[in-house]
Amino acid sequence: MKRLFLLVLSGMISAAGYSQGPLPATTTMTEPAISNLLPTEIAIIPEPVSVIKQAGHFILPENVTIHAPAIPELKQVTAFLQERLSVPTGRYVSVLSGHAGDHAQIRLILNDKQNPQLGNEGYQLTVKTSQILIRANKAAGLYYGAQSLIQLFPKEIESKEPVAAQTWSAPCVDITDYPRVGWRGLMLDVARHFFTKEEVKQYINTMVRYKYNILHLHLTDDEGWRIEIKGFPKLTEVGAWSVKKTGEFGNFIPPTPDEPRTYGGFYTQEDLKELIQYAQDRFVNIMPEIDVPGHSLAAIASYPELSCTSGAENYRVRSGERIMDWSRGAPPTALVDNTLCPANEKVYSFLDSVITQVAALFPFEYIHMGGDEAPFNFWQKSDAIKALMQKEGLKNMHQVQGYFEKRVQAIVESKGKKFMGWDEIMDGDLSPSAAVMSWRGVKNGADAAMKKHEVVMSPSTYAYLDYMQADQITEPRVYASLRLSKAYEFDPIPAGVDPKYIKGGQANLWTEQVTNIRQAEYMTWPRGMAIAESVWSPKEKKNWENFFGRVEQHFQRLDVAETKYAPSVYDPIFKVSRSADKQLIIELSTEITGLDIYYSFDNSFPDRFYPKYTEKLTPPKDATMLRVITYRGKQPIGRMMNMPIEELNKRARR
Repeated sequence: MKRLFLLVLSGMISAAGYSQGPLPATTTMTEPAISNLLPTEIAIIPEPVSVIKQAGHFILPENVTIHAPAIPELKQVTAFLQERLSVPTGRYVSVLSGHAGDHAQIRLILNDKQNPQLGNEGYQLTVKTSQILIRANKAAGLYYGAQSLIQLFPKEIESKEPVAAQTWSAPCVDITDYPRVGWRGLMLDVARHFFTKEEVKQYINTMVRYKYNILHLHLTDDEGWRIEIKGFPKLTEVGAWSVKKTGEFGNFIPPTPDEPRTYGGFYTQEDLKELIQYAQDRFVNIMPEIDVPGHSLAAIASYPELSCTSGAENYRVRSGERIMDWSRGAPPTALVDNTLCPANEKVYSFLDSVITQVAALFPFEYIHMGGDEAPFNFWQKSDAIKALMQKEGLKNMHQVQGYFEKRVQAIVESKGKKFMGWDEIMDGDLSPSAAVMSWRGVKNGADAAMKKHEVVMSPSTYAYLDYMQADQITEPRVYASLRLSKAYEFDPIPAGVDPKYIKGGQANLWTEQVTNIRQAEYMTWPRGMAIAESVWSPKEKKNWENFFGRVEQHFQRLDVAETKYAPSVYDPIFKVSRSADKQLIIELSTEITGLDIYYSFDNSFPDRFYPKYTEKLTPPKDATMLRVITYRGKQPIGRMMNMPIEELNKRARR
């Protein structure tokens, strides 16, 4: 979705790689500003609204008592603290309620009188030498305060096993904090590649560290239908399975009829109930997406009568072979018809059944119904579509899709839910009650807000986590790049737009090139930290150098937690050009300051005793490989990158 059409624009790459509140935002520190190269005790992500450091430290005692109100909403908050404070430390952690816990070392306090600064998700965290207090209006605020508290302890607190000989201390501090926007989302595409229930839980566990509160599950697409729908068994008997392929998605050889379709999977409704509860316990809502009318090949392979096109009975769930031609831009030219038929009443009956069950399963108020990238070329040839256009007075294919979207919106709203779609739904002149998720840049979201639609900003420019985050030779080939520093520039509230129409922001992880949970983590972090800070922290507090200093400490935390992340920010950036006499000119730079680049052209592997990059390079006449590595002082910090001169010459020609 929203990505494949640009694959044709990226050149062939050589096979190489690498071995809201009135409180002003304040930070008051008793020490001077600290360079991003040096550690600091307070390195919370996302950056809190107000941080006032005090003298002293809280030392975790051998026996820890947590005092909390005895209400169900706090069960997971106390369970979280119990686990995180006991497993790595070996401490005994108990939970009390009532007056007996007034002198507990950690107290969770729900405000008797609402603090208007904090809203529903804000908190106040006070760390004293003898006691820790977390105050909030709601349980969610206490949970986010607990997340910040854990980030104050040494990185070893992230360990899943006991750590010996460690002092478990947290700096004394007063923190007041609340989110900038209410919608703070991550989208996980489980359609292209299936992720198990346990893997989705693993993803949730990491996203809540950074105070995300929406998990958008992309449940259906050409490559798989991942949700059980009773009464339509073929959706998961047929639609959930494809042929396993390894290589470059989008360019796989079409499967032969005898290749087994055993790759995939789906969630039963009981699975989804479990996931929904797991997420809700962690103050995360799950939003389902059923992507229609395009991206529906898995549904059509299961029930061909949903298509306008004869021969659909021969269609199969996509296994990564090419099915769209994007050479003429959007909308694409479909090689197979992956669209539901807007002129077929069976489609609306089918969707009514699907949406009825989805609405019953998911308590979240929105259902996302896709609406993006629907190809029109098969509709243009369809007699049924022509008859529909004449009957309804539709002038073009955008109006045909608009007709479809309006009917789907009516179904969703009839179930007591709100309809949301990608920004293409705006082409159909939908009513303002339709919510828009804007992915095609910022402008479409701003335009939707001007028309009084609720908008979630998710522009590919800043928030597409499937994009390459380092040089093309190091990443699975995708059509665009998004470096960490660019992601950090994301602002969910466009200038000149009434903020009341902007629900918030979201980052999206499409998984065409992401086949397992470790790669999903690698693609999400640390860019997910940048988006988290953009949607939580005050705009005026955002500072790249400060942020990256904290990110580096979180790299260490993720190492201890055994969560994968991308170190791409340390990799050098290549820029090529030609001199007047056609010589190749190579410029190297870094995304962050304070790094030195060392290089070689002689096929050996450079270290800090090799030439240091200080000016533009011209490769020796017969050189075939440029190898580079970054250092911070005497320590290697980047990956060894192997850049073929042939690849640089190709780039210089483009």
